[in-house]
Amino acid sequence: MNDKLTEQDLQYIAEKLQVEVAALKAVQQVETGGRGGFLAPGKPVILFEGHIFWRRLKEKGMNPESYACGNEDILYPKWEKRYYKGGIREYDRLEKARNIDREAADASTSWGMFQIMGANYVVCGCSSVEEFVRAMCESEKKQLELAAEFIKRGGMLSALQNKNWAEFARQYNGAAYRENMYDRKLEKTYIKYRL
Repeated sequence: MNDKLTEQDLQYIAEKLQVEVAALKAVQQVETGGRGGFLAPGKPVILFEGHIFWRRLKEKGMNPESYACGNEDILYPKWEKRYYKGGIREYDRLEKARNIDREAADASTSWGMFQIMGANYVVCGCSSVEEFVRAMCESEKKQLELAAEFIKRGGMLSALQNKNWAEFARQYNGAAYRENMYDRKLEKTYIKYRL
């Protein structure tokens, strides 16, 4: 399906969350650089995180070190940017990881225009990471709905409503948000959309 997000979709979700449309657009713009939620039909924008995959395998009682040889580009204990391929080529990394453990691989990937980690499927209102991935593959509107649940259930709504960009960035992207000036990017983009 992959229907494009409409202004009405954004307005509806903004009203539901009681946030400004400009604030919602700022999050979407900063997360995907203004691109849509899909790279190709049925292929949402993704970013596979090998350090998260390492952690997820450990949580499942699997030893990531025993899978590391030949999988250095998808399996490493600390965050590494150098293995990112970007765009549709991220699916090569995801498929390679799925061959080791599909659930852990999908949970270690950020999905859609709001780049939500699969591990957050419960916070998004899904019963499994598989359900979450199916929903992300459906449409940009569905990606927006999942993001709204993530923001609301994840405790970020107040920060977004109050445009407390530093707090929102910390909760949405983690403590390292300052390294990428995520809060400043959000504020600057919000101002652009508000005009």
